[in-house]
Amino acid sequence: MTHAPAPEAYVLGVDSGGSGLRVALGRVGADGTLFDADGTLFTAVCAEPVRTGAGGIDAAHLLEQLLPAAAGLLERTGAGGDFPGQVAALAVGAAGMATLGGRLRAELPGALAAALGVRRMALAADAVTAYAGAVGQRSGAVVAGGTGMIALGTDLTAWHRADGWGHLLGDSGGGAWIGRAGLDAAMRAHDGRRGGSPALLARLHAVFGPAEGLPGLLYPRSDRPAVLASFAPEVAACAGVDEVAAGILREAAGHIAEAAAAVCPTAGPQSDDDCEVALTGGLFRMGELLLGPVREELARLVPQARVTTGTGDPLTGALRIARALALDDLRLPHHPTMLFVPAGDGPSGHVGAEVRNREPEPGGVPTDGAADGAADGAADRPTDRDTSPVRHSSDISG
Repeated sequence: MTHAPAPEAYVLGVDSGGSGLRVALGRVGADGTLFDADGTLFTAVCAEPVRTGAGGIDAAHLLEQLLPAAAGLLERTGAGGDFPGQVAALAVGAAGMATLGGRLRAELPGALAAALGVRRMALAADAVTAYAGAVGQRSGAVVAGGTGMIALGTDLTAWHRADGWGHLLGDSGGGAWIGRAGLDAAMRAHDGRRGGSPALLARLHAVFGPAEGLPGLLYPRSDRPAVLASFAPEVAACAGVDEVAAGILREAAGHIAEAAAAVCPTAGPQSDDDCEVALTGGLFRMGELLLGPVREELARLVPQARVTTGTGDPLTGALRIARALALDDLRLPHHPTMLFVPAGDGPSGHVGAEVRNREPEPGGVPTDGAADGAADGAADRPTDRDTSPVRHSSDISG
């Protein structure tokens, strides 16, 4: 049974990551309609990323940007800035939420209740908001590919994830992985070693200058995953005429399909139920040279996989979660760090604390250590964002 909010109630969705803070406003009527009557979805962009320090994500800095943005969005509707009673629910998806979101979970609920009068809220890892944007509240899986790569799936009782471990330990098949493989092939051609690609060496020269200078350009950089990912579009551009580059994309597709197969809730060749696998993020803008092999590998590993492209990005996902909260209809599984819903907010019984790879609960041994990553796509604008239940190189906003 769903809850009918006030006729003029609004919901707010927030997407916070390495490229800044985005806020979206939607209306929820008694009939469950999300958008304003004219179909417009109002958004605001704050270009400054929310600060992260020794104590984790800075809750005060997030509020400094969110509250004025929310007031501006409400003013655009003609509702004015009188918050109490107008905002029925709010959902925040943030890069690094799972491992760096302790302050957000401790401070935001009270602060947002005081400032906005909102009692229904959720704080989510941006992999979860990416899932909600791409798949909605159905069971299935999402692969978020950008600078890094993560797969996340749910059967609506628990979250299951694969990869997203950063460019040193994983993110296999993501933009940084493809870029590094392409640069390796270029350096092999420079040295005269087997497996080299003269075409990729030419692109290395065009992008970075002489091959001998690449280590000095790359190794001192703190944003190495993004620098590596910046070469991924060059690999894709060569793949149509260069077999080495095409082979790199095929190998990347194999890694992506394996991660997706690991999180499909109905995975297995004997299963009769299909599994929706949504592909989202800038990585997949490379087109059929990558998408074709991904589909082929998924068909082999999970014959019942139904591959789709995500219908919405993480900001859309945050707004969908807020709408579900406003209507007492949040079916995605709660989790203490991945999808945190403060006590009393939303229906009970959705704890979903299991994670297949046995990530620790808050206070346990941390599983991260990978570089915080970014995945607005290797083929789009690589930044340094987190998209998963642990910090890693994969910003997934579109």
